[in-house]
Amino acid sequence: MNKIVSVAPMMAWTDKHCRHLHRLYSPSALLFTEMITTGALLHGEQLQLLDYDASQHPLAIQLGGNEPAAMAACAALAAERDYDEININAGCPSDRVQKGTFGACLMREPERVAACIRAMRDVTQLPITVKCRTGLMVPAIQEDFTSDTFLHDFVGHVLEAGCDRLYLHARIAVLGGLTPAQNRDVPPLTPEKGKRLKHLFPSLPLVLNGGLTEVVQCEAAMAWADGVMLGRAAYHQPRLLSRLEQVFFDPTFHTTEDQIVASYLTYVHDQLERGTPLASMTKHLLHCFNGRPGARRFRQVLSDHARLRLNDTSIIDDALHQINHHGADDYARQSTAVI
Repeated sequence: MNKIVSVAPMMAWTDKHCRHLHRLYSPSALLFTEMITTGALLHGEQLQLLDYDASQHPLAIQLGGNEPAAMAACAALAAERDYDEININAGCPSDRVQKGTFGACLMREPERVAACIRAMRDVTQLPITVKCRTGLMVPAIQEDFTSDTFLHDFVGHVLEAGCDRLYLHARIAVLGGLTPAQNRDVPPLTPEKGKRLKHLFPSLPLVLNGGLTEVVQCEAAMAWADGVMLGRAAYHQPRLLSRLEQVFFDPTFHTTEDQIVASYLTYVHDQLERGTPLASMTKHLLHCFNGRPGARRFRQVLSDHARLRLNDTSIIDDALHQINHHGADDYARQSTAVI
């Protein structure tokens, strides 16, 4: 089985522009849409929500919902648009998701998730996958949803229903008392639960998510898991995707940030002709040079809202100038200081 490197679905981050940029960093990574709710897809702007560039393949769509019929209808739409995978969100702990009784809430209803998988299976041959947490903590309810037994019962149900792959965020979700941001950091990481899960269900491909920020961590996870999923690290350190491309897929792969930005600029011009605001695309470039001299100036120039409102693409060239010139000056000063 081929190993998987993927970028997690992240609201307000992994839109189609972000995915185009990430594809330039890694030709092989499995990319995900932001979560799309069944209500939005069935009653909203379908063409806009499902739109993507063919270069983004392999691409998975993540659906948020809990009604088998609605999930099946959305799966059929995703299949028509040639997505490569359909993922069920059973891991998001946000208040919005809790009010809709999907996301991490679904871990308490494994039969419902199984019913959704079976309904989706009836309308498409695409892989149906699930993203979940290792368990739940619900302060308002005196029940234990954090045990291995709870997790294994959930996974057993979805596997029997035909789940093709499980993405496991190796933290519990706290439903109540923590913000979504806190839910990504406060609950401790427990990858050992993933190891035990893989031992119990060896036939189920398992992709580990949570706290993976370095190549060495991903290599360690790949020793027992079938893949890794990066979240914020992929967004704030996109170069990490290229390093993983070299380690797991193509040792000869090489690209530079200058080449990536030049390619992305071609995409930007095309999107501007379609009426896309420049700011919605440049925001994803802000972290491309993190850690390099001039990176702060690059971000400052690229954040000039007045120029962005004018859709002035020369702002990208001016930002690059900060890296190629001022960055070199910073490096020279640092070197002199060391001497």
